[in-house]
Amino acid sequence: MSTAPHGRLRGRSGLAAAALLCAAGAALVLLAAGRTWAVRVEDRPAPLPDAHTALTGGDLVAWLPSLGWAALAAAAALPAVRGHARRGLGGLLVVAGAAMVLAAGVAGLRTGGAPGWPALGSVGAVAVAVAGGLALTRGGDWPAMGARYERRAAARPRADATPAGREHLLWEALDRGEDPTT
Repeated sequence: MSTAPHGRLRGRSGLAAAALLCAAGAALVLLAAGRTWAVRVEDRPAPLPDAHTALTGGDLVAWLPSLGWAALAAAAALPAVRGHARRGLGGLLVVAGAAMVLAAGVAGLRTGGAPGWPALGSVGAVAVAVAGGLALTRGGDWPAMGARYERRAAARPRADATPAGREHLLWEALDRGEDPTT
């Protein structure tokens, strides 16, 4: 049994870890994008007080919450897809995570406000990108949802079978849930 870190990311536990990491990262991005990242102050003529407008991460980078919602949906889709589709989804998560890190970093630096919420959004975006990287590299080792319940191709009765042999094949078709009269 392997004690290497990558050995723990195989099978159902790896799939669950990637899906949970992606969901947690997306939730952090959505939480951070909904909080105030900066305050815009408008000077007004006297005697009016200055106008203070709170700007959230979603106000500064309009597509940041959209990528957060897409990453949350991808976390739910990771167990549902398999093969090349799972690897493609992992690649999209890596790109979305990188875009969210870049957006949070640029918006945080541009506003010059408190770095707390942009930094938390960046941490969540990195988690999304890591989960995507896991799906991209290890997704082929993970089980598919419901694969054991898929129906296999039915065996066709042979045309040269004897009448007694055909009767047996008809009963087998009924056992498989097929209609032998079609």
